[in-house]
Amino acid sequence: MEYTLAIEGAPETISGGTSILLVHPSTVETDRVDTDFLKTDTDHLLVISTRTTAREVTQKLEHYEVDESKATILDALSVERGYTRRKSEGVRYVSSPDDLDGIVEQTRRFLAEENGKRRVSLDSITEMIYYADEDSALEAVAAIQDLLAEYDAVGLFHLADEVHEDAVVEEFRSLFDSVLTLDEDGSLTAEF
Repeated sequence: MEYTLAIEGAPETISGGTSILLVHPSTVETDRVDTDFLKTDTDHLLVISTRTTAREVTQKLEHYEVDESKATILDALSVERGYTRRKSEGVRYVSSPDDLDGIVEQTRRFLAEENGKRRVSLDSITEMIYYADEDSALEAVAAIQDLLAEYDAVGLFHLADEVHEDAVVEEFRSLFDSVLTLDEDGSLTAEF
């Protein structure tokens, strides 16, 4: 299956099973890239949020005019922070950003339940490393990549580069054939 990619400097289409790493400074706004990826040529989308709550993700989707009826949000923060969890059809929860098995399982469940073109955004690998550890995060990212390939879906994975050792960033980059680098000034470089 081919997916349209509406991201500057990137190919016009990518094949199902493609995983893209978005490397960026932690201070730069990634919402534009993320939502451009999510709202183009898709039937269902999963936003895995280890950095913000479901409410904040919903606000982002509304602001950037992403069709929320297609969205499922996996909130990894609200339970751990003790926030009230509003039950709704489009929101799922795991206990915390270090519940990597839960994140992988919820991703598998989403991909198995939904048909058509499916996109997954994981924001952010950095939080997974912070709450769990580098090796566990590597395993979880690889497991999600395998699921994307199995279900012919595509994914965008966020990584804030300056908060990690260069070797850690390179280790994650090596998992991906496709890398977007967002600079402090908002310019985007694509390697596919």
